[in-house]
Amino acid sequence: QVQLVESGGGLVQAGGSLRLSCAASGRIFSIDAMGWYRQAPGKQRELVAVIGSLGTTNYAESVKGRFTISRDNAKNMVYLQMNSLKPDDTAVYYCNLKMTGRNGLTKYDSWAQGTQVTVSS
Repeated sequence: QVQLVESGGGLVQAGGSLRLSCAASGRIFSIDAMGWYRQAPGKQRELVAVIGSLGTTNYAESVKGRFTISRDNAKNMVYLQMNSLKPDDTAVYYCNLKMTGRNGLTKYDSWAQGTQVTVSS
């Protein structure tokens, strides 16, 4: 079992910044990727940013140049620095971990409970 605990959400004015953190613990073997997704009311969950095991990153077009994802492999943590926030960024943000099990075959997909980010205009 893998546990993911997020922190850092909250209320911020447009143009402001927030930093989300996510700590992974438990039976962690080979992490393939960690990332952030978000879900706004009435919308589907969407990818925000992901970072692979070698540090390669991928961002949603809507956040490129404003958000930065980073990882601390030693601590099994992932961060999302969000700058120049817009009201459209308002959503519940979910940390995600994708991992390969000890047998080298089984894939695991773990989710955190979600943290609310609200950007006021």
